[in-house]
Amino acid sequence: MKSSIAILVFVCLVLFSCASVKSQDTITGRIAILPFESVGIDPVYIQSAESILRLELGRETTMDIISEKRTKSALPDSDCVDIQCAIKVGQSLNASQIVTCKLMTLGEKIIAQYKLFDIGEKKLLVQDQATASYIEDLDMVMKRVAMSVVQHEPIIKTAEVGAITEHEAEVPRRRGAHTFGGFSFGYLYPQNGYDDVDRSFTMDFRTGAEFQDYAVGMQLFLRKGFGVNIFGTYLLSRKDVCPYIGGAFGFHWISHSDDSQQTISHNGSYNGDVEEKKKDGFELAANTGLRLFRTYNFQIIINLAYAYTFNDFDDQAIIFTIGLLR
Repeated sequence: MKSSIAILVFVCLVLFSCASVKSQDTITGRIAILPFESVGIDPVYIQSAESILRLELGRETTMDIISEKRTKSALPDSDCVDIQCAIKVGQSLNASQIVTCKLMTLGEKIIAQYKLFDIGEKKLLVQDQATASYIEDLDMVMKRVAMSVVQHEPIIKTAEVGAITEHEAEVPRRRGAHTFGGFSFGYLYPQNGYDDVDRSFTMDFRTGAEFQDYAVGMQLFLRKGFGVNIFGTYLLSRKDVCPYIGGAFGFHWISHSDDSQQTISHNGSYNGDVEEKKKDGFELAANTGLRLFRTYNFQIIINLAYAYTFNDFDDQAIIFTIGLLR
């Protein structure tokens, strides 16, 4: 009973995490982007970076982005580089927020320093910087700046699979490799069969490949016997807290204490024949859980599965495990 309650609580937490990951606050209002400042960078690259930021902001938010032409028309004759000037320009444009950005070179690297101001409250919301390892990496940097502006979070907190700069990781553009392997351990809670035991220790080794939104692989397990399956999971987030759902198909040999029975004749006497029960068979499983620290080159995995084995014992069980993937 206690194990069933614990599993139910875990499922509720997973569902809550899924809802939290998928839900986003709707931000309304108008946002302006001041022309980029630069030091030692070709004006063509500056214009391209600003255009990319506008495009990415349009993808990330429902806010009305004030056009470049209108923004330039509101600028004073002198350079607008301080907070007071930025806020005045934002007020004249009837904007609720305004973004400033400065690009500087450091060897082959390009550093983008940016600020986000709230016009109504006249305060700084975000101030941070991102580094492009080379000029071609500016598009990814601008994407991350846009995410930071929309989420009102520093650059480091906006990391997700598919949006990692070259400065943060080597190719591929994420903090770890696409392939993974690792061990998990936990308990099996029989729902039918399994000699009616209360629970049984289980451990497994899994290996596979992870993509942006799903993962596939193979699992070898010791689970009151042993088995192997092929699994696939759909990853519901590219953030460090990643709920998932999935399934598996494989073969499971289950150890039973008594896998034979004597048949009884029509008059009630034993006929002496022994009927062997099939204790192995194909297995189907459905699973859900959490992957923690997904953008790093290691992950903690918390998994809850329901497995059905097609054998003569009709074995069914809930399996709860926790482990580490690298």
